[in-house]
Amino acid sequence: MKRRLSGKAKWLIVISVLLAMVISVLGALGRSRPGESFVQTLLTPFRSAGSTFVRQAERYYDYVFKYESLQAENKALKKKIVEMEDDVRSADSLQRENERLHQLLGLMEEHEDYKRKSAYIISWNGSNWKSAFTIGKGTSSGIDEGMVAITEYGQVVGLVTSAGPNWATVTTVLDTGIGISASVASSGYTGKVEGALATGSEGLLRMNYLPTDSVLRNNDQVLTTGSTVYPRGLIIGYITDAGLDETGVAKYAILRPAADFDNLEQVFIITDFKNG
Repeated sequence: MKRRLSGKAKWLIVISVLLAMVISVLGALGRSRPGESFVQTLLTPFRSAGSTFVRQAERYYDYVFKYESLQAENKALKKKIVEMEDDVRSADSLQRENERLHQLLGLMEEHEDYKRKSAYIISWNGSNWKSAFTIGKGTSSGIDEGMVAITEYGQVVGLVTSAGPNWATVTTVLDTGIGISASVASSGYTGKVEGALATGSEGLLRMNYLPTDSVLRNNDQVLTTGSTVYPRGLIIGYITDAGLDETGVAKYAILRPAADFDNLEQVFIITDFKNG
């Protein structure tokens, strides 16, 4: 690749060449006439200064080319690093997807009646409570309103609440507008799970209408009981706290969602199922 010198560098080189020519001519004249010692004495400072100037010009010339070369090399290295980082991100993404598909395969083998479509989240909507997001598939892929979104582990993420040809909005279980009939896996107590934002427990769920005498333990698993919307046995969350509700005639439980909303990037929409 050709490299262009700055105007200053060009003038330094021209002056160096001219000075060297003058010194050479004067030196030749000095050798051809009497008083050579005097001429040599006279010319020595000029020759020394000229040599120094030429060396400085050469150093500057080399510096200019070296600087431009380093700039080009630095740019190439930066580009290579960006490409390598892209490769690493792609490899990480493929690995995560591969792991999700392995888990999903186990879920599908357990629930052969499930028909599902995978979709990636393209944007989160709304507030910090992750109450809704948009996926990059819609009605043209068989996804429509009223369908359940889950993770590869069978954890409930939310419900498709609107859809277009190539997009759909999923309202998550963290939203107070979503209600799911559920039961405590270890005891069979039933109730209704809703987003707990109204109670100030952002990012958590609340299971209402539990019997007053129900015994609830931390980390008890809460599952869907099954309906025309939600298949039976999907994991909603885990109990972290419990108490009597405002009326004093029923208990409630606070749940930690089973789905990891902070790291969610792909969901699976159940398009059809059978509750046995």
